[in-house]
Amino acid sequence: MSDVSTPELVERSTTGVTDISVAELAAELADLREQLAVAQRLAQRAEDRGQVENLFNRYMYLHNAFQDEQIIPLWVKEGTEGIRARYTNAGQYTTWESVTRYHRGRPTPEGKLILHATTTPVIEVAADGRTAKGVWLMAGTESGLTDPKVAEAFPDMYSPEEVLGKKVWAHWVWCKYAIDFLKQDGEWKFWKFRCYELARAPFEENWVSFGLKNQGAFDLDLMYFGDDGKPVFMPPADEPVPSTNHPYSPQTVQRLEPAPPVPHETFTDTYA
Repeated sequence: MSDVSTPELVERSTTGVTDISVAELAAELADLREQLAVAQRLAQRAEDRGQVENLFNRYMYLHNAFQDEQIIPLWVKEGTEGIRARYTNAGQYTTWESVTRYHRGRPTPEGKLILHATTTPVIEVAADGRTAKGVWLMAGTESGLTDPKVAEAFPDMYSPEEVLGKKVWAHWVWCKYAIDFLKQDGEWKFWKFRCYELARAPFEENWVSFGLKNQGAFDLDLMYFGDDGKPVFMPPADEPVPSTNHPYSPQTVQRLEPAPPVPHETFTDTYA
């Protein structure tokens, strides 16, 4: 019986097996590389989402403590195109200077409390990784003391009792936020910011009756109540709002505004 394991056959057989193994390994390696790339993209998007959420949470902690000067570096750089902020129907701010002016010189009056707690975030990072969108709900309390003479201008918002010889305003408040973020130099920054006040009510009154008589307040440019409860108004807006927003009223229906963001490839202006 002849030996079939000649050197030529062994060489051809070994070469064939080696060729098949290399092809299989190359395909498997390509598949693993693709899986790794997908995993890296998902991990980066999750990291970006976490940074965006931390950014807004940091904003709220600073704002609650009247440390708004520390919020200014959280905004995009001066000169960034498309910067915008809006808080009322009185107008919107479209320059870095006017947007950040909201946070400059904010007083810390004795007896004033702001406790805004945000919840229910929906955050979507664009597939290109350059921008992100987020919406939040906020439930909170606001309170302070006002000189009785100053309080005469806004009689409906105060409690019947006085504390330390001053009128007391103590409110429940609910808001919605819609924010666009821009990644600059590897860090997420506020780019377009909009606050929708949904409802508020003094501690002694329900939000239904107060909502009926308080609609006109949101067309004013009130920024906050400062020392002795004196109202401080926003500086003149850069441009009018494209459409008005009004909070809860017993005579209106609720709308899905702002709409939660959905997965998207690149930025579109949906909160204008």
